[in-house]
Amino acid sequence: MHLAVDGRGLPMAIGLTAGQAGDNPQLLPLLDAVSVARAGPGRPRQRPDRVVADRAYSHPSTRAALRARGIAFTSPERTDQIAYRKAKGSTGGRPPAFAREIYAGRNVVERCFARLKQFRALATRYAKRAAYYRSILIIAAVVLWLREDPQDTP
Repeated sequence: MHLAVDGRGLPMAIGLTAGQAGDNPQLLPLLDAVSVARAGPGRPRQRPDRVVADRAYSHPSTRAALRARGIAFTSPERTDQIAYRKAKGSTGGRPPAFAREIYAGRNVVERCFARLKQFRALATRYAKRAAYYRSILIIAAVVLWLREDPQDTP
């Protein structure tokens, strides 16, 4: 399960893959699914200001793709990538910027996962087919949005 979550911990885009599938290839399609309506006229906003992700999404290709889109990216570097960069010596480049205080806000995603797992059908995986599980996941996300107070904004 892959989630794109806003600052309040509400799901904005949902991706579902097989358990053995890698996380990194799912990030860009997940971001493409995000769409936020504007207050006035105009097309919906589809580019976030910043993406905060865990180590699974920390890959140089992901960093380059987000940089090309003009999206700030905060993720710790994996140890194998650090070793590879250091093995190259001075041609390995400098380490990517990482702000611990911004990364501390990533717990919003984990709290969203916990809120979704409160739905018994999601926690126990009653649905055997991926389409049914995804539909239950979307219904649970809608319920979370309906429970949210519209006055609470980050």
